[in-house]
Amino acid sequence: MSPQLKMIALDADDLAVISAHVQDARVQASDIIWRQGEKRLVIGMSRLDWEQTLDGATEPRRLVAALRFDRVLACKSRNIDLGALDKVLDLVGIEFHPQDGRAEEPGGSALLLFAQGGAIRLDVECLECELTDLGTDDLGTGVEVEGEG
Repeated sequence: MSPQLKMIALDADDLAVISAHVQDARVQASDIIWRQGEKRLVIGMSRLDWEQTLDGATEPRRLVAALRFDRVLACKSRNIDLGALDKVLDLVGIEFHPQDGRAEEPGGSALLLFAQGGAIRLDVECLECELTDLGTDDLGTGVEVEGEG
C-alpha cells in the first residue's frame, strides 16, 4: 500500500504535480465547497492512486482526498450545475495562469478542468493549494469531507 499523500503547491510547477495526482478524480457537486468569507475552496474527491498503478498493481484503487485552495478572491464555474448535488464530475486537470502573464507575480487564476467542458476558475492573491489523502474509497463512489460544509 502506498503512503497517503499530503502535497502543497505554491507555484505553477508544484500545481502541475498535484494536477497529475488528481487526474481522473471523481467529484460530486455537493463536495465543492466555496467559503467566500474565508477565501477558501475545498473539494472532496475520489482520486485514482496513480503511484499504486505505476508500481504494477493490477486493480486500480481510489483514495478519498481533499483539495484546498486558499487566498481565493473569486470563484466562477462554467458548465457545472452546482445545484445538482448528486452529479458526478470527472476532473481532467488543473492549470495555473499568472496574472497578466507575468510569472514573477504571485497572483493569477487556477483553472480546474472537468470532462464535458466544465470548469472552475479561481482568481487567487497567490497560489496556495493543498492535496491531502484521507483514506481509501472502498466503494469507489461518493466522497464525504468531514468537518467541511
